[in-house]
Amino acid sequence: MEATEKVKIKIPSLVSVKKFAELLGLGVTDVIKELMKNKILATINDEIDYDTAAVIASDLGFETEVDLEATGSGAMTLEQLDEILKKEKESGKNLRHRPPVVTILGHVDHGKTTLLDTIRKTSVVEKEAGGITQHISAYQVKKKGEIITFVDTPGHEAFSAMRERGVSFADIAILVVAADDGVRPQTEEVIQYLKEKKIPMVVAINKIDKPNANAQKVKQELADREIVIEEWGGNVVAAEISAKQNIGIDELLDMILLVAEVEDLRADYRRLPLGVVIESHLDPQKGNIATVLVRTGILKEGQDVLAGTIAGRVRRLEDFKGRQMKEAGPSTPVTVIGLNQSPNVNDVLQGMVDLKSAKAMQKDFGANEGGMKKFDSQSMLKSIEDQNVSRLNIILKTDVQGSLEAIDQILGTIKSEEVGINYVKQGVGDITESDVKLGIASSSRGRSGQNSGAVVFGFNSQPTTVAKRLAEVNNVEIKTYKVIYELVEDIKRRLEAMLGEDIIRTDLGKLKVLAVFKTGKEDMIVGGKVTSGKMVNEENLEILRDDKSIGRGKLSNLQQNKVNVDEVKQGLECGITFLGDAKIKEGDILVCFHEEVVKKTL
Repeated sequence: MEATEKVKIKIPSLVSVKKFAELLGLGVTDVIKELMKNKILATINDEIDYDTAAVIASDLGFETEVDLEATGSGAMTLEQLDEILKKEKESGKNLRHRPPVVTILGHVDHGKTTLLDTIRKTSVVEKEAGGITQHISAYQVKKKGEIITFVDTPGHEAFSAMRERGVSFADIAILVVAADDGVRPQTEEVIQYLKEKKIPMVVAINKIDKPNANAQKVKQELADREIVIEEWGGNVVAAEISAKQNIGIDELLDMILLVAEVEDLRADYRRLPLGVVIESHLDPQKGNIATVLVRTGILKEGQDVLAGTIAGRVRRLEDFKGRQMKEAGPSTPVTVIGLNQSPNVNDVLQGMVDLKSAKAMQKDFGANEGGMKKFDSQSMLKSIEDQNVSRLNIILKTDVQGSLEAIDQILGTIKSEEVGINYVKQGVGDITESDVKLGIASSSRGRSGQNSGAVVFGFNSQPTTVAKRLAEVNNVEIKTYKVIYELVEDIKRRLEAMLGEDIIRTDLGKLKVLAVFKTGKEDMIVGGKVTSGKMVNEENLEILRDDKSIGRGKLSNLQQNKVNVDEVKQGLECGITFLGDAKIKEGDILVCFHEEVVKKTL
């Protein structure tokens, strides 16, 4: 067993060659040699990323896993948090029951917001005098002595971003379908998402008070999409409700508790806390405020924390009603006051042993290492299917998530049916060798010249020494900018260069051929009358016979009364020297036209 334990090692997401050698128990020289075999030129103090380290370790006979909580490895990502929670559940250590986290999803106008409001008004633990003093996007209700946490996610930035990244904080989803409208496009999207992520659902058939309500039709439409309710022999629970009239809400909450009991939701109450920032803003009175959903552990007043890349100490905790709390356990939404900056939505909040450790981590990655965002398989599939569009492959790295979103938004306004951007990867932090490797891989994937190799763009983000060397050796272009406008303009120029040219044709006039005077191998001399417009010397000619085009050529010489002229107008006769392969006959129509080559623009 001991030998097996030595073979398995944990590697941080970024590790220096020296530290990597120590983890492997090998000499630095041996590790550098192995890196060189893989065409990675790195010195003892250079950092390599996990993907590179894992390949090298595997070649040397080691089994690896990501050290998700290694100090100095950067801000924890949502994907890493999700992995920690999975492993925590599998271990079974120190686990106790926790409340379910519930979100409400469905088609627009099917009553999601009304349902949230009705639950809030009727079931929220006793309201204080004057009602709820502050509204945050998460709150808790009590039913039969059990707590249920609701997170208001419809259209919410945090949820949409998490959904894109394939991570969800919801344990249970309420799928709202209007009884008078049935399954709609957004409903189908939600169903597909919940099935993909295997998130348990409770169906709420809403608006049953409407005269044209048809709950049976809704059940049939859901069954057609493999959502079969218990009443029809399936395993999905459903409640018929009217959020507006407060009908069936109690039954719906009972069903949530039933599903939660089956799911057996548990968390570790004895570890340092981990949570997700679902809202963040600057309050004029209280300072920087973050609304956090605690995922595991207990967050306490006075606790030292790291939220994304921001270190701080929890000065005060407040519940969803603005009341002070001493601590918040798993599945609890809580307002955190005391951070020295406002963190980003979706940042992971980590409890630290002390503020010194938190600040050391903050300094270590200089607020430049953040969560990695990758486009989902659906968006990648969409770009593959769009075969008629030439794609500019780019890898985009920025200093912080906000910069990434800003650039994304600006580039999203570029509309073209011929060219577009294919994000091979987007992320926050330094440009690493993995980014360069992706650039190399995308170059070899190019087909028929339609997709070129990826260009690596950095905004306030610089390549590591290893990445720079690898890019130079493999001719991968890295462009870094400190001004967003300049970065965007560079990408626009590249897209325009891919557009090519447009040929604009302008018809000038028509001539009816009355006689053929000479027929050579590549030229002909004919005479005729201009029937419309004008004939212009040195312009293009198209031959029409019975209204069908039979060929094209050049008007190389134009004469009127045996005198060379530049043009002949309608109603006059002229002689034409035609250059081209096609043969002209009496009665043909010659169309004189001008062609202009114009460079396409976005």
